Amino acid sequence: MKEIVTCSEMKELDHRTIKDMGVPSCVLMERAALKVVEEMEKDFTDSEHILVVCGRGNNGGDGIAIARLLHLKGVRAEILLAGGEKGMTEDAALQYRIAENYGVPFVNNPHWSEYTTIVDAIFGVGLQRDVEGKYYQLIRQMNEAHARKVAVDIPSGVNGDNGREMGIAFLADLTVTFAFRKRGLCFYPGRMYAGRTVVADIGIYGGKDKVNQTWHLERKDMKRLPERVAYGNKGTFGKVLLVAGSEGMCGAAFLSGAASFAAGAGMVKIQTVEENRIPLQTLLPEAIVSCAFNEEENEKALDWCDVIVIGPGLGMSGKSRERAQWFLSRGHSAGKPVIADADTLNLLAMYPEWRKYLGEKMIVTPHLGEMSRLCGRSIGEIQNTMAETAAEFSRETGAVCVLKDACTVITDAVGNTCLNLSGNAGMGTAGSGDVLSGVLAAVCCMYLPYPETAPDMGMQAALGVYLHGIAGDMAAKKLGMHGMTARDIIRMLPEALKKEVEANGRIQDGGKHERA
Repeated sequence: MKEIVTCSEMKELDHRTIKDMGVPSCVLMERAALKVVEEMEKDFTDSEHILVVCGRGNNGGDGIAIARLLHLKGVRAEILLAGGEKGMTEDAALQYRIAENYGVPFVNNPHWSEYTTIVDAIFGVGLQRDVEGKYYQLIRQMNEAHARKVAVDIPSGVNGDNGREMGIAFLADLTVTFAFRKRGLCFYPGRMYAGRTVVADIGIYGGKDKVNQTWHLERKDMKRLPERVAYGNKGTFGKVLLVAGSEGMCGAAFLSGAASFAAGAGMVKIQTVEENRIPLQTLLPEAIVSCAFNEEENEKALDWCDVIVIGPGLGMSGKSRERAQWFLSRGHSAGKPVIADADTLNLLAMYPEWRKYLGEKMIVTPHLGEMSRLCGRSIGEIQNTMAETAAEFSRETGAVCVLKDACTVITDAVGNTCLNLSGNAGMGTAGSGDVLSGVLAAVCCMYLPYPETAPDMGMQAALGVYLHGIAGDMAAKKLGMHGMTARDIIRMLPEALKKEVEANGRIQDGGKHERA
């Protein structure tokens, strides 16, 4: 797990390092410049000609130091001061004087075609308003230049908290950000503008003492998924009850059920309408199909299962409402983990009194449209406040919220937030969300043999979302993003688990278990 910070949190950590730890700000600036140069050198050619475009703040000071370090290495590096020398911060002005003393060239009217690399050090994470006027034109010229683009800490024009483009933004190939990944480098379009992002250690620490954190998972975090019990059976590995499908809508039920199996669930029972029995028995013969809906059969299904998924393809009819309410309310009363997806969320928005069925055992998985209906806000407003919106819903309901988008946000009731960085644009395809609901159920099932060491529902949901994204990335690598389907994600799930979990020493031949 790696911590993610907001702009205000980063400023506080920077201030604490300088004031409490006694590290001079000029030392941090030098370390930052060294890290950027180190990363840039990995792609240098013999004919480098670099322009570093610097603002008047400390981000510009970083840029001036970068140009000076490159100059002293014998690289052709020049500085363009955006806004001139007047009004510089103290540290930026110091770097300016040092660069002058070392004879670093300054230019006023660059010929953009001359440069092989352009470094953006105009604005840092403190940008508060849209880019306009001469700065707008400057960034446009930088973007149009046929050169490699490098951003210092964050591309100028990207909002450091939500990733929004503030009028215009620098389009980088590489961004070297300092100490911690900023939230704006996770959300789109900021993540797109950043290109490849490298988080550089420059000596700013201290974020881990926070009670509640924002973080993202890494590949090595897949080791958190538990080992497969050697002596287990299909019951050991979890029984998923899938309340899904309406007339003419069996596909969502199939995708969710198939994903549960592919991600390791031992058994799946699909509670659906009679019209779906034959198609589902044909598509997914491993599953049990039940079409009865009465108190006796419902109680049997509830007692049988370990995890419940409610919603894929369920529809909004009166019968669908009855099915959703029965299993939502009774699953809550029984203390079963419940994943509420798709039409369950639309019904929840229609019947807000159903919120009483939500709680710490519940995972809700809205996309932006569903979240808009749930919280009464526009999609645009939610896009600008993804983390805040999800966190507020979790606080109000007690449920884990998986707010789905290009960067999915996972929040819990106590204030922890995970931003998911796995996955790709190819996963924007019909059925991908149904697959996710099945994966989340399977991950919950993985921990059934280990109740004492199982993480909270928020972490289980984060691991499920991350696994889903890894499978999508593997599908995109194999097939390309344009034509991949939800079933391709399902096909990659066993391979993803094999590569990321089993290959880490979790499972050994002969049933011998070794922890990674």
